[in-house]
Amino acid sequence: MSSRADRIETRAVMGGREKIVNLTVRYVALLVALIFALFPVVWIVSAAFNPSGNLASQSLIPAGVDSLEKLFSNFRGVLQEDLNIHPYWNWLGNSLIVASVSAVLSVLVGMLAAYAFSRFRFRGRQNLLVLVLLIQVFPNMLAMVALFLILQQVGKLGEYIPQALPFLSGINWGAFQLFGLDSLGGLILVYLGGAMGINTWLMKGFFDSVPREIDESAQVDGASHWQTFWSLIFPLVRPILAVVAILSFVGTFNEFVLARVMLRNKDNWTLMVGLYNYVNDNFARDWGKFAAGALVGATPIVILYLLLQDQIVGGLTQGAVKG
Repeated sequence: MSSRADRIETRAVMGGREKIVNLTVRYVALLVALIFALFPVVWIVSAAFNPSGNLASQSLIPAGVDSLEKLFSNFRGVLQEDLNIHPYWNWLGNSLIVASVSAVLSVLVGMLAAYAFSRFRFRGRQNLLVLVLLIQVFPNMLAMVALFLILQQVGKLGEYIPQALPFLSGINWGAFQLFGLDSLGGLILVYLGGAMGINTWLMKGFFDSVPREIDESAQVDGASHWQTFWSLIFPLVRPILAVVAILSFVGTFNEFVLARVMLRNKDNWTLMVGLYNYVNDNFARDWGKFAAGALVGATPIVILYLLLQDQIVGGLTQGAVKG
């Protein structure tokens, strides 16, 4: 009996040690992951408050700061002093316009397309879904030259139409320039074309999780498809709409390559393209101002996450459970 009790006690001790070892390993792994994730953020914050603006001489805690004026010198330079050379607020406004309009339109169009694919049965439905998925496989980067040429020709339609159709020369066709090359409208169209496929598939999966009995009961009561969608389906799918909206907003707000190619005029640049110029010049690579501008530019995204966090969590968890 004593030997059996000893074995049980030994197993209990070994089990307790294994639990301690497992917890220790987990906490160490979690700590390493946190350091790996937070170190770039801490470093960019440190660079923003470093008055030297040089990464080579930068320390985690900014050195040589003896006053608040030096501590916030990078922010003052970006937000006030350098506006004639680098119109930061103009770039931030362009990014907010492009990201907001792209997010709203992508949600609206994707929402209606997802509802149609989920609820209606029509000829070619499966083929269209597969086609949308196949198109989405190829990123916009592969079509960069084609998109550049398309926007260039769209901007010139205001000149081509009066020449080809003289009887329409009295109409002002200058509106086409709003969607041509070097315009925010053209950039929005490019972003919409690249986001519609994945957004439609993402929202369709969530729409499929809504019971069809809701539609049938509404149709029995005489409701139209639009009334059914807006009054019954829309309140149930708001979480996934919030997820798609914030993903579209963040994706377009932070996009650099297409914006750099499509936008030529400095006043039309988005924030990412404008910030690139702080470190593009070989003779004046000011990383401090670049970091300060990046921190200020991240504020709208943080505010959006805070406002929509409940909807985002609901959309992700409900989609994971129902999908």
